Amino acid sequence: MNEFSRFYVKLYEYIWQDIVAFFRDVVWKGILVQLYENIKSYFDLLIIEQVNFSIISWIMVIVTFILNMSLIVFIVVRLYLWLRKFASFRAIEIEKNELIEEIARLNDKVMELADEKNQILALKVSQLGINSRTKEPAPASYADGVGGGTRLTPAFAVGGIGATKEGVTPTIIPTLGGGGGGGRGGGGGGSSAESVLAPGESRFVKLISVDKEFAGKDTHIYMDETDYLTLPELVARFVNFASSKLKLYYSPKAITCFFAGMAASRVIILEGISGTGKTSLPYAMAKFFGNNASIISVQPAWRDRAEIIGYLNEFTKRFNETNFLKSLYEAIYRKDINLIVLDEMNLARIEYYFAEFLSIMEMPDPTEWKIDLVPDSRPSDPLKVINGKITVPTNLWFVGTSNKDDSTYTITDKVYDRAITLEFENKADPFMAPDTEPVHMSAGYVQELFDEAIHKYPVSEDILEKFQILDKYIQQNFKVAFGNRIMGQVHKFVPVYVACGGSEDDGLDYIFTYKVLRKFENLNLAFLQNELDQLIAQIKKIFGKNGFEESVKYIRELKGR
Repeated sequence: MNEFSRFYVKLYEYIWQDIVAFFRDVVWKGILVQLYENIKSYFDLLIIEQVNFSIISWIMVIVTFILNMSLIVFIVVRLYLWLRKFASFRAIEIEKNELIEEIARLNDKVMELADEKNQILALKVSQLGINSRTKEPAPASYADGVGGGTRLTPAFAVGGIGATKEGVTPTIIPTLGGGGGGGRGGGGGGSSAESVLAPGESRFVKLISVDKEFAGKDTHIYMDETDYLTLPELVARFVNFASSKLKLYYSPKAITCFFAGMAASRVIILEGISGTGKTSLPYAMAKFFGNNASIISVQPAWRDRAEIIGYLNEFTKRFNETNFLKSLYEAIYRKDINLIVLDEMNLARIEYYFAEFLSIMEMPDPTEWKIDLVPDSRPSDPLKVINGKITVPTNLWFVGTSNKDDSTYTITDKVYDRAITLEFENKADPFMAPDTEPVHMSAGYVQELFDEAIHKYPVSEDILEKFQILDKYIQQNFKVAFGNRIMGQVHKFVPVYVACGGSEDDGLDYIFTYKVLRKFENLNLAFLQNELDQLIAQIKKIFGKNGFEESVKYIRELKGR
């Protein structure tokens, strides 16, 4: 052992001397020659010292050789990786600098083109004798519908000059465009070339057309004896109507949940895979009540409320109306059930473009459900636009369809808490049904059915106590809670569900599944497998072995994700 120690000390003396000599003489002798001489000297030292080596000394030589070689390999590999990372970082920085320079050049080009455009515009305006106003940067909310980054306020952009018999007459075309598709007002906006508002002309073209359509029209719903149905009869009649007239097939439970959802909330979300009849259900429901559902295709670029109700065009002084706004306004005149469908509503963030509607419908007094359209009131405004505001009527429900895939946004708890969700897992099997006609039924009568059910079938104290026990268990073990809003929906949804022919336990089970357990999707489920098993056991302990089947099924699906 002492022999090896002496050898090892001498070996590191040689290595240190060679390192010093390497940096001192490498320029003159060359790297490969120096390395060869150094390695040769190490083996010469080993040959000289090995005469006195024991077996243990040889073992130590082999072990230290392996360790030293591993250290050398590790240092070389780490150095290589560091150099490669540095080279990659350097390349990214160079590319970033090049992109910044390219952006700067493009910005310069844009400024040059904008100046040239403004010069041409000023020349044309001066030729027409119109005083142009100053140009200012357009807000981000206007840039989408304009096609450029600036706007004229409130100057004119001249699109061309049309000839008449008397001479040359200028044709004024605004630069601001509305319209469905990519620009603002995608919910069904107006024309891309509108004239400036004339004195006394209304700024609401579509809403005025609705006023004219309903002027002097009797909108009262005259119900026959056969139309005074109970809730179970209403469910059965719709199921038969959809099958016989529209070849659309729905289970009585799905329709029971839909009517109970109408009683509990003004917003209903239909979730599921494509082809399960999500959009067809509100379409068929509107036909059943003698109306047409307004189907609005949500666009991915929607970011605020102006996308669905429109906005006041600062150039033309007209209100860029959407089909959504027209359907909302028309529902004020009507007395029957009205449905507006937001098709694929989570293509954009719902809490952005629909936030105002979600908020105002939380108010207990429906007369306060008002949406601001314009800041002032004019005599030429539509009859139902009072002080620049429009009221959301109580005979109107919003139905949103939702797909869950990579192209959509996650629906937040803020939206789920305010809405009633119906899950479409698969398409119902076709069945034969007797020929069934639609009903002539007012929204007021449907609301009477809901109010009667809430009064006749209140949620029992026994099941509420069980529900509170389950609520406390979830708060303690999963830190998930729900507020008074959901409890308020429970006291509306469950009685109507029971009145339609369902059971109290099943109605509460449905609410618990899609109101409470849905919040579990935000938890780290991989680390909660045992806790989920214990939750299933707790549910069976409280509601019985076969109780809350929907919730147990959903929890098992969560475990499998």
